[in-house]
Amino acid sequence: MAKTILITGASSGLGAGMAREFAAKGYNLALCARRLERLEALQQELQSQFSIQVKIKTLDVTHYDDVFTVFKAFQQEFGSIDRIIVNAGIGDGRRIGKGHFDVNRATAETNFISALAQCEAAIEIFRAQNKGHLVVISSMSAMRGLPKHLSTYAASKAAVAHLAEGIRAELLHTPIKVSTIFPGYIRTELNEGAKKLPFEVDEKTGSKALVKAIEKEPVKAYVPQWPWLPMGIAMKILPLKLVNKLS
Repeated sequence: MAKTILITGASSGLGAGMAREFAAKGYNLALCARRLERLEALQQELQSQFSIQVKIKTLDVTHYDDVFTVFKAFQQEFGSIDRIIVNAGIGDGRRIGKGHFDVNRATAETNFISALAQCEAAIEIFRAQNKGHLVVISSMSAMRGLPKHLSTYAASKAAVAHLAEGIRAELLHTPIKVSTIFPGYIRTELNEGAKKLPFEVDEKTGSKALVKAIEKEPVKAYVPQWPWLPMGIAMKILPLKLVNKLS
């Protein structure tokens, strides 16, 4: 029987890219995001290409009660969920102290509080099943505090990485696995207007690398592994003025 993967933020970018890669591997998919039309188009695309089940639901992850409702509804429809990927997030942010608290607050809430709601809902399901694989998408920006428009974003991604590690610490020696994924610079719709970044890869390349890493159920993974594994080590020890040059 095919396994089922639930992906949040699945209507575009890495969420949709991962959905395509997992579909090609024969997984059934539970896809949720805010934009129903995008989800419907993706559902039609995947079901026309692959012999899998693809179910979709609209979900704004900042509506916390809806996160629990949607995750439970998917579980009931499929019978069980084998993997949940906490992917939904936003890349917005502004320089601190420049009058943009609302933008930074939205970034912090979406990338951390909403991720907390998703982790709570996922682990509730996995505890009841006594099995499952929680995947939390963080970012290479979580390695250090970053300047300007990245300050709040980097902090939110560091917070979610610590959350995942805390959950993993509690669930050691259980059938429930927890992976933290640190993507490097992957060009998607989310950041298409940004300047060209060092070592960036396109969305398809990034999505393939993410799925390859997730399938191994690692404790943590830097994606793509080259150059981000050694870069992650360097970012933790380099002087801040050098780390700034990467942002």
